[in-house]
Amino acid sequence: MLVFFCFFAVQNYLFMIESMDILITKTERSKLQDINLENIPFGRYFTDHMLEADFEKGEWKNVEIKPYQPLLMDPSMAALHYGQAIFEGIKAYRGKDGKAYIFRPYDNFRRFNASAHRMNMPVVPEEIFMDGMRQLIKLDSNWIPSQKDHSLYIRPVMFSTDHMLGVRPSESYKFLIILSPTGPYFVKPMRIAVEEVYTRAAKGGVGYAKNAGNYGGSMLATTIANKKGFDQVLWTDAEEHKWLQEVGMMNVFFIIDGVAVTPSLEEGTILEGVTRDSVIRGLQDMGIKVEERKINIDEIVAAYQSGKLTEIFGTGTAAVIAPVQELNYQGIAMTFQTADYKIAPSIRKWLNDIREGNIADPYQWMYKVN
Repeated sequence: MLVFFCFFAVQNYLFMIESMDILITKTERSKLQDINLENIPFGRYFTDHMLEADFEKGEWKNVEIKPYQPLLMDPSMAALHYGQAIFEGIKAYRGKDGKAYIFRPYDNFRRFNASAHRMNMPVVPEEIFMDGMRQLIKLDSNWIPSQKDHSLYIRPVMFSTDHMLGVRPSESYKFLIILSPTGPYFVKPMRIAVEEVYTRAAKGGVGYAKNAGNYGGSMLATTIANKKGFDQVLWTDAEEHKWLQEVGMMNVFFIIDGVAVTPSLEEGTILEGVTRDSVIRGLQDMGIKVEERKINIDEIVAAYQSGKLTEIFGTGTAAVIAPVQELNYQGIAMTFQTADYKIAPSIRKWLNDIREGNIADPYQWMYKVN
């Protein structure tokens, strides 16, 4: 296999990755001819190609980029029965120079392999994840929309593929990267209910891993909340149902007396969000104090009743910033006029300006696809 070297800077460090000579099979006809990329819905359409690789007998092999297509699977495939499956969410943007830029891909690569370790799965080598993504996006770069607030969503995923029944780690795995163009992810201000019955994550569990089971296990509580008129739930701890974790599958921020407060990562029950980290740095750059710590729901209620709680918003790759207009806890409706929010729209604009190249990129977050 031919290998050469590719250099790129991430957070002021210079990384060198082996660039692979990946087998590429191009589609005969692009689906792009039949799709209008303006205001395209999230996660509905996929580009012409995908990356695929297999882990077998202790090594990664069969790395290729091919036309997007269905997969063949055995009914006994281990992922279907025992849940070894992880994924990531990343975005690429069209820069002012017309080139493709990926937002903080190395951070997602690191988190992907942290999830793999927790789920007892093999790590994906940097040259497959990073350079495979680069080559795939380069091939399908025409799918990156040029319109404002549009992007190309990148979905790396890995799952176990052994064909047998038995509760043990699989010996074989498949790694894929697929791409999906998306338009503006308009999020109406959310109504949130504090969840006190069901649990998303506990200490020692898999809350910090981006594994498929975390999402599947969250759906019942969300559906119950939807039937009561709420959009999402605010997850709490497994023991007391008092200590706050995440809003749906987003990290959450509270503005209390001018300070941005967000649950800390130290207990391993919430996702180490890339957007979360970006927001923390942006807020600090704006001169806003940030506290990462344990937060009790009683503190939030008291802050609201005293008038000190002025904003609540979620952060994530898809929506970026999602404002909360109501937080409901045991019948106490904490309501907000999101049109009066100052900090949430400011940090959203700051992040979008970096991604769209309107302002300087102080942390070298945008990785140019050469």
